[in-house]
Amino acid sequence: MEPPTTSHEPSAVVLLSGGLDSYTAAAIAREQGFRLFALTVRYGQRHARELEAARRVAHALDVANHIELDVDLAAFGGSSLTGSAPVPKDRALDVTEIPSTYVPARNTVFLALALGWAEALGARDIVIGVNALDYSGYPDCRPEFIAAFERLASLATADGVRGGRFHVHAPLLALGKAEIILKGLELGLDYGLTHSCYDPSPEGHPCGRCDSCVLRAAGFAKAGLPDPIMRR
Repeated sequence: MEPPTTSHEPSAVVLLSGGLDSYTAAAIAREQGFRLFALTVRYGQRHARELEAARRVAHALDVANHIELDVDLAAFGGSSLTGSAPVPKDRALDVTEIPSTYVPARNTVFLALALGWAEALGARDIVIGVNALDYSGYPDCRPEFIAAFERLASLATADGVRGGRFHVHAPLLALGKAEIILKGLELGLDYGLTHSCYDPSPEGHPCGRCDSCVLRAAGFAKAGLPDPIMRR
């Protein structure tokens, strides 16, 4: 087991997927003075190229430690991101139906893993890049979910029983995609390191038509900026 941190900087476990949002959320936490411990989950996702992006992003953020953890959610099924069902394409951005790319309880599982590592480290802070505005309608990206998990963390841990309080930081929760991009650029982030597509080509090129690609493109367009991954 990794020993508790002894740095004078407060430590935070950040869920790092390699996407634009998690990169920005982590950079915000770093700006706030947190020492970052990055957790990337290899959960059987078909867009596994995001793992390569997570390594690039972790290096750029100079994290204290980066763990890639295998938790095979594909064994459960229930999502086109972990199975052979086609990824939805060309959906309207204002559709409220939960798409097949929703992975059952994914963020609950990820936050539980981050909580376990945080408690082992002696840290009380977890960072996640969920967004409740420009997203695909996933139930585990809502503020109610984040607040509920914070309450659970206090009940489920030895630190919580002793009076400690865990904080789940979701700094992008109320931001639109363009606002997220502009914030990241203000922090000096290179979004060319990231990967967002749910259904990339064998060469890793974005499809341009899945929800994640459409939201990303709309964000860069609204910000009035070119997307660096489109220049590869």
